[in-house]
Amino acid sequence: MSALDLLNHLLNFVAPAFFVTAVLALLAGFLMPARPQAPARWVQFAINLIAGVAVLAGGLAFFGHDGMIATYAALVVVCGTGQWLLAQGWRR
Repeated sequence: MSALDLLNHLLNFVAPAFFVTAVLALLAGFLMPARPQAPARWVQFAINLIAGVAVLAGGLAFFGHDGMIATYAALVVVCGTGQWLLAQGWRR
């Protein structure tokens, strides 16, 4: 496998976590008012992206291949919960 093919595979592996996290970060600005104690949106994006890639890697290790619906469901749950915690949603 060439370096370009490896990069293509890695970007396609991370893409679901990136887009779920990007949508969460964009919608959080509209749906939840910013709290002064909450981290900046880009910090929330970065933390959720790391958590999302970890979930995808865990799904790959558990199932043996990527693209399982259970992994994507876990990705949405973990990123949504992470965004709620980072935006201090319990204080609403």
